[in-house]
Amino acid sequence: MGCVPTVTVEQVRTDPEVKSFVRQANEALRALGYTEHGERHAGLVANIAGNVLLRLDHPPRLGELAQVAGYLHDIGNLLHRQDHAQSSGLMVWPILKRLGMAIDEIALVMNAIGNHEEERGTATNPVSAALIIADKADVHRSRVQNPNPATFDIHDRVNYAATRSFVRVDAEKRVIALELEIDTHFAQVIEYFEIFLSRMTMVRQAVHFLGCEFRLMINDVYLS
Repeated sequence: MGCVPTVTVEQVRTDPEVKSFVRQANEALRALGYTEHGERHAGLVANIAGNVLLRLDHPPRLGELAQVAGYLHDIGNLLHRQDHAQSSGLMVWPILKRLGMAIDEIALVMNAIGNHEEERGTATNPVSAALIIADKADVHRSRVQNPNPATFDIHDRVNYAATRSFVRVDAEKRVIALELEIDTHFAQVIEYFEIFLSRMTMVRQAVHFLGCEFRLMINDVYLS
């Protein structure tokens, strides 16, 4: 019985089908007025998710699976924004199967992707926890796709106001911190909580699942 080949995040990222789905999903969201969910977001989420698990000494392969989940987690936006986590999770099955990923690994990736949205998602394994943390951490002005500041909605304003976001993992102290810098000329800190409170609650659950304490720092002040 032959060995199942190891599928890497680089194979996923450069796959023509994946590249098309990621780009077209973002174009669909751009037309609807959403912030960026394309190659930049996919790549950043993949890197953060993998880094979270590696810094907590999880097996390297688990870290790579978190990267794969991170890169693919939003392709369901190609079909529709509503329930896109579930759509994305189902869409990755034929892609990863075609690339030759082991079935048990595909299952982990599908579960993580299907649980990354706060409406109905919950971290139930390290890969899903890392994806949730990475996805919700990406708040930054580079995500704003609306070229006209005069028509910014609250999501545009808050993302544009965020000049820095960083996930800091302290493996020794078992602390995962989301550090943000918000330019209050564009949005007040309270506006961040107005739209992201449910996301931070989800991140806290994911961090606790990994056996860590969650901390949120905004403009050098710890809020949790």
